[in-house]
Amino acid sequence: MTDRYLLLWLEAPLQSWGHDSRFGRRDSLDFPTKSGVLGLLCCARGASGEQTEWLHHWAERDLQVRAYVRQDRQGLPLQRLPLLRDFNMVGSGYDDQDPWASMLIPKTSTGKKAVGGGAKMTYRYYIQDMAYAVALQGSQDELETLANALANPVWDLYLGRKTCVPTEFIVQGVHSDEKTAFAVADELAVSKGRILSFRVLQGEHKGEVLTLNDVPLQFGERKKYRDRRVTIQGTE
Repeated sequence: MTDRYLLLWLEAPLQSWGHDSRFGRRDSLDFPTKSGVLGLLCCARGASGEQTEWLHHWAERDLQVRAYVRQDRQGLPLQRLPLLRDFNMVGSGYDDQDPWASMLIPKTSTGKKAVGGGAKMTYRYYIQDMAYAVALQGSQDELETLANALANPVWDLYLGRKTCVPTEFIVQGVHSDEKTAFAVADELAVSKGRILSFRVLQGEHKGEVLTLNDVPLQFGERKKYRDRRVTIQGTE
């Protein structure tokens, strides 16, 4: 049976899709990552732990993204807002003599106090006011199962981080192919006063080719990923 495509609409005031972040600096890619999308689906399913077999099943499935910006009254794209940088203090104000409060203070991998002790500064980056259509390849049955999970999620759904709450229903149906799925996305974008900004295709095509370490092999405490080649295409 021919595979179909599940259409997701990811829209929020803030989104963050990290793929190469460290503790002190949490960057965001310019579009949703495959690991972020599969993590979102795990939240909908209420699936915790390593999820090794489930992730292996989706590792090679096609994942395409379209990004939409707001447009002006003449139908021209508005200039995108820059990444928002949020400054955070982690581990501040906790009593290290209190066994419960002490658990929230940053420590080394051996459980000792971090170098310098106490609170640590972190910088977190967020995409502002963007919308993305994501098309995920799969069989009719398994995509319908995911669509039902997104419509009735076990855990809260968020777009990259828990502060990034979606402002539109995420699931937008199961479609016969990616062209049909994105046609629905384009109609939704028009109704919201948005216009296509760029596309992200899985694999190497004409355009800017990137290597992302965003295919999850294992979630849980010891996360594992492998590389994926994607192509960024403009609208021209």
